Amino acid sequence: MSPPSPVWHPDRLAARLPFLRRRARLTAATRAFFTARGYTEVETPYAVPVPGEEVHLRAVRADRTAPDNTTTALWLHTSPEFAMKRLLAGAAGPIFQLARVWRDGEASDLHAPEFTMLEWYRPGASLAALMEETEAFLRAVLPPVVTCRGITTDLARFERLTLTDAFARHAGADLLATAGDAQALADAAGARLRAGEDWEDLFFRLLLERIEPRIGRDHPTFLTHWPAAQAALARRDPADPRVALRFELFVCGIELANAFEELTDPDEQRARFIADRARRHALTGPDWPLDEDFLAALAHGLPPTAGIALGFDRLAMIAAGAARIDQVLWLPPEGLA
Repeated sequence: MSPPSPVWHPDRLAARLPFLRRRARLTAATRAFFTARGYTEVETPYAVPVPGEEVHLRAVRADRTAPDNTTTALWLHTSPEFAMKRLLAGAAGPIFQLARVWRDGEASDLHAPEFTMLEWYRPGASLAALMEETEAFLRAVLPPVVTCRGITTDLARFERLTLTDAFARHAGADLLATAGDAQALADAAGARLRAGEDWEDLFFRLLLERIEPRIGRDHPTFLTHWPAAQAALARRDPADPRVALRFELFVCGIELANAFEELTDPDEQRARFIADRARRHALTGPDWPLDEDFLAALAHGLPPTAGIALGFDRLAMIAAGAARIDQVLWLPPEGLA
């Protein structure tokens, strides 16, 4: 059997060209949408001293050597979020970016190790206002009805579903009443607790097995108000501090976006970073330093802001009706196509 032709070969590129041309139109429409709404497109560095603080994401090392042969430890960022929030603290106003990002160890029909993230931030916006803007964006750049990976979704109506309601409906469990108690959550959901499984592990297992397969199908779903333990960089809900002002968006059954009403308190953010770093280091060992410059930007003053990270390649899949992420990449990484 002869080896497969390279991804740039005319025969293989021809199969992707309809998807890629749709992606190009989507990119132009995205820029037009945000420019018309008063956003400024920004570009931030890809190689950074701190690529993020997520517990389970793996960053790619990209050290830099100076002319005097001194080396600076850098990583390819997993999101432009920290950099864009620095610009917000500097009074940049509403901003968006189509950024290349890297996450090591990810490859599947929906994951590429290098991909494009659309992020936008609007000072003064609430989580509800951001959901409204996200609806407007999707309706502006997608047809009224989309089909991807065998699932057809009508954009005429968007569902807003809290995680508490989702767990009650699809897992039969009171999520907040069992917060932090893995056995209580397992008992309520009728699930068997696995060896070594803590509450967070079980939460994500139930989310993946029982919630996500049932949402964002007939119509898009915003999955909102996450438990405070899953707040990440979101502020807690003043009306109920047990939950964070965060949503994820699902379209055609695909997780498309993650959004926060942003945390602006530097002391609380520092405490969260320290806790996340301790958990990550216990799993993978020491890595990068604490991002003191980002915390200094928060201390200087991040305005009340809502922001969102949307997987642009997945949006291109939905727009083009592609089954795999490599079909909407001009030159897919080796082993992905």
